[in-house]
Parts: sequence; structure tokens; C-alpha cells
Amino acid sequence: MTNTLLDIAGVWKAFEGNSVLRGLDLSVTRHEAVVLIGASGSGKSTLLRCINGLETVDAGSILLAGDLDVSAFKTDMDAVRRRIGIVFQSYNLFPHMTVLDNVTLSPRKVLKRSAADSKEQAMALLERFGLAGKASDYPDRLSGGQAQRVAIVRALAMEPELMLFDEITSALDPLLVGEVLDTVRDLKAGGLTLIMATHEMGFAREVADQVCFLDAGVVLEKGTPEAVFGSPQEAKTQEFLARILK
Repeated sequence: MTNTLLDIAGVWKAFEGNSVLRGLDLSVTRHEAVVLIGASGSGKSTLLRCINGLETVDAGSILLAGDLDVSAFKTDMDAVRRRIGIVFQSYNLFPHMTVLDNVTLSPRKVLKRSAADSKEQAMALLERFGLAGKASDYPDRLSGGQAQRVAIVRALAMEPELMLFDEITSALDPLLVGEVLDTVRDLKAGGLTLIMATHEMGFAREVADQVCFLDAGVVLEKGTPEAVFGSPQEAKTQEFLARILK
């Protein structure tokens, strides 16, 4: 089995004639945490949405585990989303459903698991992340940090091979950011493959195996956190970090 979990080659994506991704290349190995950094509009969110199949690509390929071409025209998107989870800055929990029902819905409907098995798995995940006491609550009874952690648990209930996080702390009160980042730390420690777009530079430096600086729809610079944050080679990377770290 190849150690490459995700292989992105020459991906282009445009919206109304505006190219957001411009021949982007990226390779992600199993159990790796990749952090995407860059200014707003650099292509981070669009890249994550293309990886999950929420956006179609105009050219190039996105291959998962060597056997699932996310970018192919006839690919079963349900199959993609069973294997690639994604969490956004907005929690997108169903407001009329309890936390437990939010978490068990996809395993029951998509994976065809029994209600009992889905509940057992969901409660184990909620317990793991300190949310078991919220199982019967509705989303409007949760803090922002709790709601975001439930959204992460809901994605994990599908047992994905790859998890994508798109600025998951940007809508949170600063006091709640830490509990969400602790959840990501736990996933990283457990060996789950992660790709995360974030403006939390200190967290990126701590958790990433690979940091990718996106600019104008390409990975302009990549490397270890020590290399990218400590001695960036590209002028645009230097300028971005000088602005965001000041």
C-alpha cells in the first residue's frame, strides 16, 4: 500500500472566469497533518471543497488512496464523503435535532448501521471529547465551542480516512478557540490524516507536519513548520508572515 493518501495534480478551478486554483499540486501522506496558510482569497477554502467534491474541478486530478478519483465526472460523491470528512467555520448542525441525533444520522442513513450501533458509536465519541452530557441537548443550548466539537464528532462518526477543517475557529469567541484546537490535537495524536486551513499560526507551528503557503491559487511554498515559519524562502511568504505574526 502506498503511503500517499491524497495526490492532487494540476488542479484548476475558476468561478465566473476568475481562476481561484491555478494548476495546484499537493501530496499528503497517511497520518500527516497538513496546514494551509495564506491570505483570504488565496484558494484554501476552494481547495478543501474540491477535495471533498463539493466543488468540481476544471482541470487536473484529485486521487484518494490511489483508488478514488474525486475529480472524475462520474465519481459517486457519496463514496467520496464516506471517506473524506469536512468541518466548516459554521457548524451546520440540524437545529431541530438533538446532539445525538445529529451524530447518528449519517451512519444510519448512509452507512446503513442500526440505530443501536450508531448510538453506541456516537456516545463513545461524545464521551471521548467531553460531550456525553450534551447528547440530549439541541444545538441552541450549546456554546460555539461545543457546537463546533459536535460538528467534528459528527464527521468522525463516518470513520473518514481524511479530515478537512476550514477555518473552524474563525467564528468562535477567542475564549472558546482552545477547546476546539484541543480536539484537533487529539485527532492528530491518534494518527488521523488532517488538512486544515487556519489563521492560528501558533497552532499551525505546533501541530503541522507540513505547512503550505497558498498564494494566487498555487502552493507557493511548503515545508516543515520550522522551515516555513523560521526561514521562509519566498518573498510573498515572508510578507504574509510579517503581517500576520506582528
